[in-house]
Amino acid sequence: MTEFDSTNGPSVWLWTLIVFVAALVVLALVNYAIARLAERRHPPRGTFLQVGAVRLHYRDQGTGDPIILLHGNAVTGDDFDTSGIAERLRATYRVIVFDRPGFGHSTRPRGQLWTASEQAALIHAALLQLGVQRAVVVGHSWGTLVALALAERHPTGTAGLVLISGYYFPTPRLDSLMVAPAATPLLGDVLRYTISPLFGWLTMPAMKRAMFAPSPVTERFEREYSSAMALRPWQIRATASDGALMVMDASRLSGRYGALSVPVAIVAGDGDKIVEPDQAQRLQRAVPSGTVDVVEGAGHMVHHVATDRVVEVIAQLAKAAFPHRSA
Repeated sequence: MTEFDSTNGPSVWLWTLIVFVAALVVLALVNYAIARLAERRHPPRGTFLQVGAVRLHYRDQGTGDPIILLHGNAVTGDDFDTSGIAERLRATYRVIVFDRPGFGHSTRPRGQLWTASEQAALIHAALLQLGVQRAVVVGHSWGTLVALALAERHPTGTAGLVLISGYYFPTPRLDSLMVAPAATPLLGDVLRYTISPLFGWLTMPAMKRAMFAPSPVTERFEREYSSAMALRPWQIRATASDGALMVMDASRLSGRYGALSVPVAIVAGDGDKIVEPDQAQRLQRAVPSGTVDVVEGAGHMVHHVATDRVVEVIAQLAKAAFPHRSA
């Protein structure tokens, strides 16, 4: 060993470590600042409800029979406004749109595994506080798992289900494994405040194209969807956790589909790149009272590109679910 190696070697490694840690700290501070700026630019547009330890953000608008809208992963309740679904339904129905825990302006307390069943219990408790005893529940993507869990646990409070682009049966999912590190404690905290937002900014254009493919991303989605809100460290935690739990939740729920006693309307795009379209057909065969509507040329965000058709499906099920009120 030379004198240079013995005297300078350790100091080089030490300084490298110091610079690396300092870079992570700076990156974390920048990401935190960007996240808080995004929240100031996109303030809550609804009301807050305290349900247990969760501060739940929701919008309750319109009058008539209640329809509950549950969004998917990587988006918030605003997605139902961006798609036009909520605004069209409000003309006839009481529409309640939730930010699921950890998304948008809703909190997601630590120390709890936020499975679809746990989120369903949260939504059910919120609905009771809002005086809603029975409602049609609409779920998109990951929100369909919450809707199914809600119908399973509280069938008398669920008048019917409309499930859009859902993942219903367990299959091998590479994306579920890829997001698992960001969902773990400690390691996930470091990733979410440093590398994950940067990676998210780089991959966001491709992710949006995949969500809409084979259709192009709509102009309104491009204009109104906030990547900065989606890439806040605390929303990345919710996104990653839901992604990691997806296969497990589908596995647990799929054995109970045959016991569902409510009408189920299933909508899917035949070109969905996120979830295999045949999942919709399988679910239709599994539930006792199910219909399926496959939209040609649409992808995972079918409610954005076939809004009228999706609204019609929801309205038809609502009329069947509340015949005496509709009359």
